[in-house]
Amino acid sequence: MSRAGVLFQNALPEPDSRLGKSDGKNSILTWSHENALGGYEHGLYIEKWAPFVKELAVIVARGRDNSILCYPVVETIHKENICHIVKAPADVPWKIRRLATDVAYKAVSSLEGAGVFAVEMFLTIDGQILLNEVAPRPHNSGHHTIESCYTSQFEQHLRAVVGLPLGDPSMKTPAAIMYNLLGEDEENVEKGRSDGGKSGFEGEAGFSLANKLIGKALSIPGASVHWYDKPEMRKQRKMGHITIVGPSMGIVEARLHSMLGEESVDDQSSVTPRVGIIMGSDSDLPVMKDAAGILNHFGVPHEVRIVSAHRTPEMMFSYAMSARERGVQIIIAGAGGAAHLPG
Repeated sequence: MSRAGVLFQNALPEPDSRLGKSDGKNSILTWSHENALGGYEHGLYIEKWAPFVKELAVIVARGRDNSILCYPVVETIHKENICHIVKAPADVPWKIRRLATDVAYKAVSSLEGAGVFAVEMFLTIDGQILLNEVAPRPHNSGHHTIESCYTSQFEQHLRAVVGLPLGDPSMKTPAAIMYNLLGEDEENVEKGRSDGGKSGFEGEAGFSLANKLIGKALSIPGASVHWYDKPEMRKQRKMGHITIVGPSMGIVEARLHSMLGEESVDDQSSVTPRVGIIMGSDSDLPVMKDAAGILNHFGVPHEVRIVSAHRTPEMMFSYAMSARERGVQIIIAGAGGAAHLPG
């Protein structure tokens, strides 16, 4: 234990003797040798603390013929160590996506068996991808595939284990969010009555709140509800999930916020711009402002930016790389360097 403390710089997560749990409930984060030694009479699994900035996951399918296909990289957001929200695809640079996919592919390649595997990873601040764990089964991080991908993880699992050709794992919609419906404690049930269920549900009151949130979801464009029909609701139990798909992550996030009562989906100030108007200098504004005027007339959400290919090339590059992810579908570019941005 002391040697592990030195090697891991005194950061010693300490699961107890009930090994095999993957939800973090049996883990203890300790920064001192004394605390770590307190549970030494039980079975221990010691690992170094990973200072991550995001948690990523990749669903990997492996056929009986050893063929392997990877789904797009997703970001998982946790609430008390339980998966709460999944964003597909993950909002990370393409190099990170490629690296995460490579790590997931190699991890599953080193294992035996056919079926679907969920590979969970950490993204560190310096751009490293650390392998966290591999779940050999359909996984919460892949539930969005029912609506968002050409082949869901469940169909893919059946294809893999019976020896059928693997299906196309790519996304058929630009963006998706999966929101878990989790049971909660009584304190948060009281909060849930006033916050639309964001704090969670429990007991009969919990079922009532969950039904209210499901009712909201049914009015949201692109939303699909999956209720697991479990007889009892308790804290942190996964009772169901809601998947929202849409033309961009910005729009999907706005729909999620609307479902949770955080803002109106009809509030134009919160709607992601569909059109970007760009120019190389403010001297172009007298001409380009007419484009903005027409868009205002028809109620089309838009944004106006000055991105010079000569003075601010990095800003122009950043704008081009982020436009699609933010939901921009059309770019109106003024003459000059900015006009070459779409290419």
